[in-house]
Amino acid sequence: MKRFHVHVAVDDLAASIVFYNKLFGQSPSKQQPDYAKWMLEDPRLNFAISARGHAAGVNHFGMQAESAEELADLKALAGDASGGATLDQGETACCYAKSEKHWTIDPQGMAWEHFLTMSDALAFGSDTATQSGACCIPLRTSEEASTSAACCVPNDAQQGKAQCCG
Repeated sequence: MKRFHVHVAVDDLAASIVFYNKLFGQSPSKQQPDYAKWMLEDPRLNFAISARGHAAGVNHFGMQAESAEELADLKALAGDASGGATLDQGETACCYAKSEKHWTIDPQGMAWEHFLTMSDALAFGSDTATQSGACCIPLRTSEEASTSAACCVPNDAQQGKAQCCG
Protein backbone atom coordinates (compact mmCIF):
# COMPACT_ATOMS: atom_id res chain seq x y z
CA MET A 1 0.00 0.00 0.00
CA LYS A 2 1.36 3.39 -1.00
CA ARG A 3 2.13 6.13 1.53
CA PHE A 4 1.47 9.84 0.93
CA HIS A 5 4.61 12.02 1.26
CA VAL A 6 4.92 15.69 2.20
CA HIS A 7 8.25 17.51 2.56
CA VAL A 8 8.26 20.93 4.24
CA ALA A 9 11.21 23.34 4.34
CA VAL A 10 11.53 24.96 7.78
CA ASP A 11 13.51 27.86 9.20
CA ASP A 12 14.02 26.38 12.68
CA LEU A 13 14.43 22.60 12.62
CA ALA A 14 14.61 22.13 16.42
CA ALA A 15 11.42 24.11 17.08
CA SER A 16 9.67 22.30 14.22
CA ILE A 17 10.69 18.89 15.57
CA VAL A 18 9.24 19.78 18.99
CA PHE A 19 6.00 20.97 17.33
CA TYR A 20 5.56 17.93 15.07
CA ASN A 21 6.48 15.47 17.86
CA LYS A 22 3.54 16.87 19.82
CA LEU A 23 1.24 17.15 16.79
CA PHE A 24 1.85 13.54 15.71
CA GLY A 25 2.26 12.12 19.23
CA GLN A 26 5.56 10.48 18.33
CA SER A 27 9.22 11.20 17.68
CA PRO A 28 10.77 11.15 14.19
CA SER A 29 11.66 7.76 12.75
CA LYS A 30 14.75 9.41 11.24
CA GLN A 31 16.54 12.53 12.46
CA GLN A 32 19.71 14.27 11.25
CA PRO A 33 21.14 17.76 11.94
CA ASP A 34 19.24 19.18 8.92
CA TYR A 35 16.35 16.73 8.50
CA ALA A 36 13.62 14.79 10.32
CA LYS A 37 11.01 12.31 9.08
CA TRP A 38 7.91 10.81 10.68
CA MET A 39 6.49 7.59 9.20
CA LEU A 40 2.89 7.70 10.38
CA GLU A 41 0.59 4.69 10.07
CA ASP A 42 -2.75 6.43 10.64
CA PRO A 43 -2.97 8.16 8.27
CA ARG A 44 -0.24 6.49 6.21
CA LEU A 45 2.03 9.50 5.77
CA ASN A 46 5.75 10.05 5.20
CA PHE A 47 6.15 13.58 6.59
CA ALA A 48 9.62 15.13 6.28
CA ILE A 49 11.07 18.50 7.24
CA SER A 50 14.47 19.96 6.40
CA ALA A 51 16.47 23.10 7.00
CA ARG A 52 18.64 23.27 3.86
CA GLY A 53 18.27 26.87 2.69
CA HIS A 54 15.02 26.55 0.71
CA ALA A 55 12.16 28.97 1.32
CA ALA A 56 10.00 27.89 4.27
CA GLY A 57 6.81 26.11 3.27
CA VAL A 58 5.76 23.07 1.26
CA ASN A 59 8.81 21.82 -0.62
CA HIS A 60 7.12 19.01 -2.55
CA PHE A 61 4.49 16.28 -2.37
CA GLY A 62 4.84 12.65 -3.31
CA MET A 63 3.86 9.03 -3.04
CA GLN A 64 6.11 6.36 -1.54
CA ALA A 65 5.68 2.97 -3.20
CA GLU A 66 6.23 -0.30 -1.39
CA SER A 67 7.17 -2.31 -4.49
CA ALA A 68 8.67 -1.88 -7.93
CA GLU A 69 5.25 -2.65 -9.40
CA GLU A 70 3.61 0.18 -7.43
CA LEU A 71 6.37 2.55 -8.55
CA ALA A 72 5.82 1.56 -12.19
CA ASP A 73 2.07 2.18 -11.78
CA LEU A 74 2.79 5.62 -10.26
CA LYS A 75 5.12 6.44 -13.15
CA ALA A 76 2.42 5.57 -15.67
CA LEU A 77 -0.04 7.82 -13.82
CA ALA A 78 2.51 10.67 -13.66
CA GLY A 79 3.17 10.33 -17.38
CA ASP A 80 -0.55 10.44 -18.16
CA ALA A 81 -1.12 13.43 -15.88
CA SER A 82 1.82 15.44 -17.25
CA GLY A 83 1.62 14.55 -20.92
CA GLY A 84 4.81 12.52 -20.56
CA ALA A 85 6.79 15.28 -18.81
CA THR A 86 8.51 13.31 -16.06
CA LEU A 87 12.05 13.49 -14.72
CA ASP A 88 13.29 9.94 -14.23
CA GLN A 89 16.15 9.92 -11.72
CA GLY A 90 16.42 6.16 -11.42
CA GLU A 91 18.46 5.05 -8.42
CA THR A 92 19.54 7.98 -6.28
CA ALA A 93 20.58 8.91 -2.76
CA CYS A 94 18.45 11.65 -1.24
CA CYS A 95 17.01 12.56 2.15
CA TYR A 96 19.26 10.03 3.90
CA ALA A 97 17.81 7.20 1.79
CA LYS A 98 18.69 5.26 -1.35
CA SER A 99 15.68 5.20 -3.65
CA GLU A 100 14.43 4.68 -7.17
CA LYS A 101 12.42 7.78 -8.16
CA HIS A 102 10.85 10.03 -10.73
CA TRP A 103 9.25 13.48 -10.60
CA THR A 104 6.52 15.43 -12.34
CA ILE A 105 5.11 18.95 -12.04
CA ASP A 106 1.44 19.81 -11.55
CA PRO A 107 -0.23 22.70 -13.46
CA GLN A 108 0.53 25.10 -10.58
CA GLY A 109 4.23 24.23 -10.68
CA MET A 110 4.22 21.99 -7.57
CA ALA A 111 6.75 19.16 -7.67
CA TRP A 112 5.48 15.61 -7.15
CA GLU A 113 7.93 12.81 -6.32
CA HIS A 114 7.23 9.09 -6.66
CA PHE A 115 9.80 6.81 -5.05
CA LEU A 116 10.64 3.37 -3.72
CA THR A 117 13.03 3.44 -0.75
CA MET A 118 15.60 0.65 -0.85
CA SER A 119 17.83 1.47 2.15
CA ASP A 120 19.19 4.20 4.39
CA ALA A 121 22.01 6.49 3.24
CA LEU A 122 24.58 8.23 5.44
CA ALA A 123 24.29 11.62 3.68
CA PHE A 124 21.31 13.79 2.72
CA GLY A 125 22.48 14.05 -0.88
CA SER A 126 22.76 17.11 -3.08
CA ASP A 127 19.95 19.61 -3.65
CA THR A 128 20.58 19.75 -7.39
CA ALA A 129 21.12 16.94 -9.81
CA THR A 130 21.15 15.79 -13.35
CA GLN A 131 18.83 12.99 -14.35
CA SER A 132 21.30 10.41 -12.99
CA GLY A 133 22.30 12.36 -9.87
CA ALA A 134 21.14 12.79 -6.32
CA CYS A 135 18.36 14.95 -4.84
CA CYS A 136 16.43 16.86 -7.40
CA ILE A 137 13.31 18.89 -6.80
CA PRO A 138 12.10 19.84 -10.27
CA LEU A 139 10.54 23.19 -10.98
CA ARG A 140 9.19 24.89 -14.03
CA THR A 141 9.65 28.56 -14.79
CA SER A 142 7.09 30.35 -16.92
CA GLU A 143 9.41 30.06 -19.92
CA GLU A 144 9.92 26.34 -19.34
CA ALA A 145 6.21 25.73 -18.80
CA SER A 146 5.58 26.24 -22.49
CA THR A 147 8.07 23.52 -23.39
CA SER A 148 7.11 21.16 -20.52
CA ALA A 149 10.76 21.02 -19.53
CA ALA A 150 11.61 20.56 -15.87
CA CYS A 151 14.80 21.24 -13.99
CA CYS A 152 15.93 21.16 -10.40
CA VAL A 153 15.56 23.58 -7.53
CA PRO A 154 18.97 25.18 -7.07
CA ASN A 155 20.90 24.91 -3.83
CA ASP A 156 22.76 27.85 -2.30
CA ALA A 157 25.76 27.35 -4.59
CA GLN A 158 23.55 27.60 -7.67
CA GLN A 159 21.48 30.63 -6.64
CA GLY A 160 21.68 33.48 -9.11
CA LYS A 161 22.74 31.25 -12.00
CA ALA A 162 20.47 31.08 -15.02
CA GLN A 163 20.63 27.29 -15.27
CA CYS A 164 19.15 25.31 -12.41
CA CYS A 165 20.28 21.79 -13.29
CA GLY A 166 23.92 21.15 -13.82
